Amino acid sequence: MSEHRRRSSNPGGGEQPPGRGAPDGHPYAYGSPPEGAPRYDRPRPAARQTAQQPRMTRAEMRKQSGKAGRGKQTSTAASGQIGRADGGKGGSGGPGKKRFIDYPRFGKQGVWRWMPSWKQILTAVLVFFGSCVAAIGIAYANTDVPDPKAVVKDQNNIYYWQDGTEMTRQGSTNRQIVQLGEISPNARKAVIAAENETFETDSGIDPKGIARAIYNMATGGQTQGGSTITQQYVKNTYLSQEQTLSRKVDELFITLKVNQEKSKDEILTDYLNTSWFGRNATGIQAAAQAYYGVDAKNLDVCQSAMLAGLLKGAALYDPTIAANKPRMVERWNWILGRMVITKAITPEEKAKCATFPEPIPKKAAANMNGEISYLVDTANKYVLGKDPKLTQAILDRGGFQIYTTFDKGKVDALKKAVDDVKSETLNAQKRPTTDTFVQVGAASVVPNDGAIVAIYGGDGVENKHYTNNADGFGVPVGSTFKPFVLATAMQTGVLTKKGPDGGPAKISPDSRYLADDMAQIYRADGSPAMENGKPYHQKNDSTGDKGYVTLKTAMQYSYNVPFVQLGQDVGGNNVKDMLIKLGLVKQDQKPDPLAPPSTLTFPLGTSTPSAIRMASAYSVFAAQGQQTDPYSVLKLVQDGVQQPNFDKPKARTALDQAVANSITDVLQNVAENGTGKKTNELGRPVAGKTGTTDAGTSAWWVGYTPQLATSVGMWREEPGKPGLLSLDGTAGHPSVHGGDFPTDIFTRYMKVALNGQEKLDFPTAQPVGETVNSSGAPSTDSPSPSPSDSPSTASAPASLPPVTTPSPSASRSASPSSSPSASSTCLLGLCDSPPPVPSPSPSRTRPGPPSSPPASPSSTGPGLSGNSPG
Repeated sequence: MSEHRRRSSNPGGGEQPPGRGAPDGHPYAYGSPPEGAPRYDRPRPAARQTAQQPRMTRAEMRKQSGKAGRGKQTSTAASGQIGRADGGKGGSGGPGKKRFIDYPRFGKQGVWRWMPSWKQILTAVLVFFGSCVAAIGIAYANTDVPDPKAVVKDQNNIYYWQDGTEMTRQGSTNRQIVQLGEISPNARKAVIAAENETFETDSGIDPKGIARAIYNMATGGQTQGGSTITQQYVKNTYLSQEQTLSRKVDELFITLKVNQEKSKDEILTDYLNTSWFGRNATGIQAAAQAYYGVDAKNLDVCQSAMLAGLLKGAALYDPTIAANKPRMVERWNWILGRMVITKAITPEEKAKCATFPEPIPKKAAANMNGEISYLVDTANKYVLGKDPKLTQAILDRGGFQIYTTFDKGKVDALKKAVDDVKSETLNAQKRPTTDTFVQVGAASVVPNDGAIVAIYGGDGVENKHYTNNADGFGVPVGSTFKPFVLATAMQTGVLTKKGPDGGPAKISPDSRYLADDMAQIYRADGSPAMENGKPYHQKNDSTGDKGYVTLKTAMQYSYNVPFVQLGQDVGGNNVKDMLIKLGLVKQDQKPDPLAPPSTLTFPLGTSTPSAIRMASAYSVFAAQGQQTDPYSVLKLVQDGVQQPNFDKPKARTALDQAVANSITDVLQNVAENGTGKKTNELGRPVAGKTGTTDAGTSAWWVGYTPQLATSVGMWREEPGKPGLLSLDGTAGHPSVHGGDFPTDIFTRYMKVALNGQEKLDFPTAQPVGETVNSSGAPSTDSPSPSPSDSPSTASAPASLPPVTTPSPSASRSASPSSSPSASSTCLLGLCDSPPPVPSPSPSRTRPGPPSSPPASPSSTGPGLSGNSPG
C-alpha cells in the first residue's frame, strides 16, 4: 500500500486538516487512487502569480463584470470567480451598494431600464393617495362654514349723473331671517321639487355637476352654479363671487363640511333665507311679502310653486315683466307636476292651481320715481351685458358705484316735453276709449360718441308703469325704416344692374321709381312679386297716381310703393346686413326685433327695434358714416376698485362718408319740406324721418342735428294685455301720424337740449352713385345708349305721360317731348333711360310678365303707411 500512498499536500508534514480531500470513509481518503481508477477530486486552478497578475480591486471587477454582461462573453467560471471576489453581493451586473430607490433600474437595458417595477408603481400610488388624503384632511379641517347672518351683507348701489353728482341709491335691504317653522311646508316642498329632489338623502354634492363646472371653467366655457340645494346655499353665502377653479374647490370643501355639521332642516332654512327672488327681495319671507303681501308661513301651494320658479333666475322669470310671463307660467306648471311626482302634493291639490297666481303690483321706492327707475334699469342692463361674471343677484347685493352717461338737464327736458304734449292733447275723461293707455318711448344719443344722454321710459313706477319704453321691443317703427333701405341701395347697390366694378350698381337718390298707389311690385329678376297666389300691389297712405318720382321725393312724402320696390331690387338680406353695420341690431340677436327680411313689406318698418337703437342708428348719418355702439355707463367701481371692460366703445366706419351725407341731405329735405315740417320751429338744421303704421298702431319721428340724435315713438297698449291698440281718434285726431305728436315732442325737447350750443350746418352732400331708374321712368337727362349686361331687353310701356308730383320744386319732372334713345337697353326690368315709345298710353307699369288687374285691398298684405302726413 505504501507505493499507492498519496503524497502529502502539506509540505510541513503535518496532519491533513479535516475537510480537505475526500470525505471520511471514502476508499481513497488518504492516498491517490490506483491506476485506472476514476478520480473524484476536481482540478484546482493554478496558483495566482501576483507578480505577473495583480489582484483587481472590487470596482475593477464590477466594471469587468458589466462589460462581460453586455458582450455576453463572460464564462461561467469567470462569473463565479468575480462573484466570489465580489463577496457574493449580487450576481452578474449586480450593484455593489444597494440604492434606496432603484431607478433607473440597475442591470436593465433599453426601455426596461426606465420601466418601473410593479412594486415601484404600487408604492407611488399609495404615496400619492396618502398625500391627497392628507391634503384634503388639512383643507377640510381649515375650512370655516359661513354664517348666513354675517355673510349676506347687502350694500347700496350708488348711481351718478354724467357730471358726477349723485342720481340715486338702490340696495337690497328687503331681507328677513326666519326659522323653518315660519316657512310654509308648501314652500319647502316646492323648492325641493324644483331644485333638488334628492335633497333629504344626498351627500350635498353632485359630482357630475362639479366635474362639469370645473371642466367648463378650465376650458373657458360657461360657468354653472351648484346643482344641489346645499351647493346653492354655499354659493349664496360665499363672500367671493368670482368663478375660478380655486373658488370651486373651496366651495366643495365648504359643502362637504356643511353637510357634515348641519342637519338638512338647518341647510334648507339657511338656503331659503339667503336666496334671491327678485324685486330686491332676499329670502323667502321678503319674497312672500314682495310678490303676494303675505308672510312666508301663509304661502299656499300655487304661490309657493311660483316663488320656487324664481330661484332659477328672477331676471328671466319675474312674471311682472311681460316677456317673462309665458316662461314663468310654463315653469310654474312644471314645478307643480314635479311636486305630484315626488308625492309632495296630491293631484287633487295640484288641480286647485288652475289659474296662475298673479303677483301684487310692485312697490316702488320713493327714490325710484319718475324716470329714475328706467335710467337705473338701462344702466343695469348695460353693466350686466358688459361683464358676464356679474349677475343680477350679485348686482343687487350692492357695493357698486355706477357712473352713467345720463345728463340730468336733458332727462328733465325730455320728460317735460312728453308730459306737456300729453297734458295739452289728451283728455281721458272726454275721450276714454281713445285717450287712455297712450305711451311714449324716447331716447337721445350723441353722434360719433354713442353716449345715451336722455331717455323717456314711461309714466313712472309710482304710476304702475314698470316697462322701460325706451329700451323695449314690440312697437313697429314704420317709415323711419326707409332710410336704411336707401342707404343699402347707395352703399351696397341694387341687384338689377351691374356697376362699373361688375357688382351691384350703387345708386343715387335721384333715381326714379314709380309711386302710383296700388302699383304692382316686381322681384329683382323682373318677375311679379306674388302673395297668396296673386301678383302683389302695394298701396300708399293716400290714393292717386304720383307718377315716377326720385327716391328723394319719395322719402319727402313717404310714399310706400317706391321703397317696397327698392327693397326687392336691393334684397332683404342685404338690408339686414346694413342694419347690423348701423348698430340697429346685433348679429344673431335674441330676441330678434327684425321682421323676416324676405317679406315684401320689410322696407316699410314692420320691425320693432327700441327707441335707443333707432336713435343710435340715425346718429351714424349725423356722424358721417361712423358707427359707435350706444352706452350708458362711463365707469363701474366695486368696493373702491374700478372694474375693467367699461371703456368707451370705439367708432368704426359703417357707411361711406359721401353716402351718409347724401342720406342726411335727403332727410333734411323731409324735415324742411316734407312730413317733418314741425321741426322748422327749432330754428336750426334738422334731418329726420316720420313713421306711421298701416293700422295706426304706432307713430314715430327720428331726427338729428350734428350734435344730437333723438327718437320718439308713440303707441297705445293696455298694461297687462299684450297687443297694440289703434291710435286713431287719439286727441280727437282721425289718425295719428309721426309728423304729429312725436315730431312735436322732439322739437320741444331739442330746443332745450341744444340751448346754448352752436347752430351747426350739415356737410354739403356730394354726388354719389348713379341714376338707376325703374323701368318706364322718364329722364330729363340727354339719353345715351348704355351697354346692356344682358342680351335680353324687357318690353316697355307704350307711352309715358308727363310726371306728376305733389311738389314741382322737389322733383325732376320730364317733358313729354323728351326724346328717348331708341337703342336704350334694360336689365332685369330696370332701364338707364326709357325705351322707345311707339304710341301714347296712360300705362305706368313695370315691364315684365303680363300682370293681372290690381288685387283687392285684402290682398295688399300688411302694407305700412308712412307718407303724408305721417
